[in-house]
Amino acid sequence: MSEPVTRPPSGRPPLLNSPEDFTAAAERLAAGRGPVAIDTERASGFRYGDRAFLLQIRRRGCGTLLLDPEGHRADLTEAFAPVLDELSWVIHAAASDLPSLAMLGLHPAALFDTELAGRLAGFERVNLAAMHEEVLGISLAKGHGAEDWSTRPLPDSWLDYAALDVEWLLELAEAMAELLDAAGKLDIAHQEFEHLRLTHLEPPAPTQWRAAKGMATLKSSEQLAAGERLWRTRERLAQDSDTAVTRVLATKTMVDMAKRLPTTAAELKRVDGGERLRGKRPAFWLSEVAAARRSDRDTWPRPERSASQVPSPKSWQSLDPESWEVLTELRADLAELSEAVNIPAENILRPALLRAAVWHSLGDGSIHTAEQLRRFLAAEGAREWQIDATTPLIAARVF
Repeated sequence: MSEPVTRPPSGRPPLLNSPEDFTAAAERLAAGRGPVAIDTERASGFRYGDRAFLLQIRRRGCGTLLLDPEGHRADLTEAFAPVLDELSWVIHAAASDLPSLAMLGLHPAALFDTELAGRLAGFERVNLAAMHEEVLGISLAKGHGAEDWSTRPLPDSWLDYAALDVEWLLELAEAMAELLDAAGKLDIAHQEFEHLRLTHLEPPAPTQWRAAKGMATLKSSEQLAAGERLWRTRERLAQDSDTAVTRVLATKTMVDMAKRLPTTAAELKRVDGGERLRGKRPAFWLSEVAAARRSDRDTWPRPERSASQVPSPKSWQSLDPESWEVLTELRADLAELSEAVNIPAENILRPALLRAAVWHSLGDGSIHTAEQLRRFLAAEGAREWQIDATTPLIAARVF
């Protein structure tokens, strides 16, 4: 293995953080050629939301730009949107970066995701460093991905790390396109990339309280009322202090608190993570639970259960063991297809979508034919290649 690269070969680019810097840099970028490599560094483990605190952009004929948007986000958008929105982007793990870029009003005209390309090519490891090593023979230094990128000033070693994330990203994309083309998968990849691009055209919608992990385990209206109040209070405190919500109150603690409905400090200690609330105002959180329970019962949320909702795996097995057996067989079919085409099964069809297709075919009987199945998969976001690959497998088991 080669020695890890710790600094950009042409030196560390300056950090640009003023409207004047942005205007001049955007002109340089516009004068470059070809697609742009883009990456972001965020601080969602430390700050409220998932906004970008650093943008790294590289284009041939321009070099690498390091942009600090904080305090001048509108100015960055005004300078770069007219340039970037007309270009093809190369990103590694685009689903992580596109939301924060959309928040800045930046959108690609076309997209190439090198991580997703690695998955479709059948790579065992698809992190950026592993793919650089395997495809380009370049060893990247690791170590700063989980830092608090809202820190100012940013240390030089962090800036070096950030610049290296895009240093060879264009070359990696070109090499991956050749590999995918040779394997007959380039059209599949372009369908996946376009789906990703279209999915993130708008900034992410505000998170809703029922979407928090574990909220679905709350069964009674009283528990749901407590869960909603705790979630809304956590959001308010996190937003007011610009702190990550999990630093205000861990999600698993919030949900278990709503489930157990503690009334005393002793009961709160038995909540998952309750012992660690000592420095986070345990009495305050107890009062929030009490306030939820005192509120008007007519306003309490009701458990949601649609007649067409796919049951959980645990309840499905007892509810309809025959269709559950079909699902088990289809998972094996998909695993065989995955091995044959060297694409992970979850990339051929999302596990949740496979479950839904089986349930609506055999459980509630709303899908009766292969053509209806194709339309259902398309409506749920499956790409044409996925529909072509999986419809025959599913239809053979359910019809």
